[in-house]
Amino acid sequence: MSFETIKTDQADGVLTITLNRPDRLNAFTRQMMADMVAALDMADADDAVRAVIVTGAGRGFCAGADLSNDDVFKGAELDPASTDPAVWADPANRDSGGMLTLRIFRCLKPVIAAVNGPAVGIGATMQLPMDIRLASEEARFGFVFARRGLVPEAASSWFLPRIVGVSRALEWCYSGRVFGAKEALAGGLVRSVHAPDDLLPAARAIAREIAETTSPVSIALTRQMMWRMAGADHPMQAHRIDSRAIAARSRTADMTEGVASFLEKRPPSFPGRVSQDMPGFFPWWEEPGWTDAVDGD
Repeated sequence: MSFETIKTDQADGVLTITLNRPDRLNAFTRQMMADMVAALDMADADDAVRAVIVTGAGRGFCAGADLSNDDVFKGAELDPASTDPAVWADPANRDSGGMLTLRIFRCLKPVIAAVNGPAVGIGATMQLPMDIRLASEEARFGFVFARRGLVPEAASSWFLPRIVGVSRALEWCYSGRVFGAKEALAGGLVRSVHAPDDLLPAARAIAREIAETTSPVSIALTRQMMWRMAGADHPMQAHRIDSRAIAARSRTADMTEGVASFLEKRPPSFPGRVSQDMPGFFPWWEEPGWTDAVDGD
């Protein structure tokens, strides 16, 4: 599949998505949102894809929204006081960055950010629902919205405090300043900083370890369990899902293979496929009442 604003490459179970508007420092447009969503749809549907890496072409990761593009702020002419649900359910009126981050949130494959250069605005917030973030020494980050008379978008008011804590999230958003990879590492936004030439190899090493040693169905469940439980009201909700998932997975050929490969001291070859072997209770969060209050333990 070809795209207008991104490139894709698949090898060794890893799909690499490269933001590909290097002449604009990969500035974000609604077309880029559509291309990335389509690539993630492709990844989720392809059992050969075990992990996804997102990086940028040229010297930037993503310089934020392309302010020269008229389609960036589609809802600017709407009445923000409107209480008509249909208005805000219409994709034409929704924040395009949020549409992307919510799609990443729903992913069934691990998503790794390899931040090779400047990442500001949506360039920073699109990373937040990615699972593991690595940065080049040349990376720069900025939640610059207040300096543009805007507010954080892409559901970052939900994601960012969960990753770095409320105080640091507010400091970065209040100041709107651009900061370097070392500060991002100290604040917990990225897990490691690398020389530019070492960045993608490091990301690929993490992705290949996932691809080569783990059950894809277990990974898909684990990813959704972790992210969905980040907003749960009580640990009992997690306990209920844990119990159902353990019961479901303990009866599978994947568990048989996992135990056998461990005892035989060999690499595993898991037969389960995300496309056809997800347990019957998935997606559990769509069940009526699954978030109801729980009593005791």
